[in-house]
Amino acid sequence: MTNYGELLPLGGGDPIPLLKPSLVVGRRESTDIVLRFPNVSGQHCELTVVGGYWVVRDLGSSNGTKVNGSRVTEQRLEPGDTLSIAKHEFEIAYEPARLGATAAPPEESPKASLFSRSLLEAAGLEPRRPAERRAAAERPAAANRPPPTNRPPPGGDRPRR
Repeated sequence: MTNYGELLPLGGGDPIPLLKPSLVVGRRESTDIVLRFPNVSGQHCELTVVGGYWVVRDLGSSNGTKVNGSRVTEQRLEPGDTLSIAKHEFEIAYEPARLGATAAPPEESPKASLFSRSLLEAAGLEPRRPAERRAAAERPAAANRPPPTNRPPPGGDRPRR
């Protein structure tokens, strides 16, 4: 049987061999890789080899799928990346050349970077990352405000009915 790589549980446990080029991971016994944890969805995510690289696709799971700490809907996995299924973390180990990769992987699409931040962070309701905080602190605050006016607001001097 061909070995397409393995998932190495971070924090201990036996390696999980990747025995087919397409695998469904979940809590159900009918999935290819069964993770018997209550926070893992029945069919949580799918792992597929595309062009010699593993790609993970979340299957609408309740607790999400992350790659290197960022929640994803679909993402290419580089050897050594950390794959989180719910709260369970694995390192993916494989050799792209053995899986048919003949060149470096293509650059990520803008769609992948679109989901690299949470909606709260994108809306400015969650603390920004340190590099973004430094850049914001370097901008003068006055440059971001409109100039003051001495006029009353529209309708401000009219009597109310």
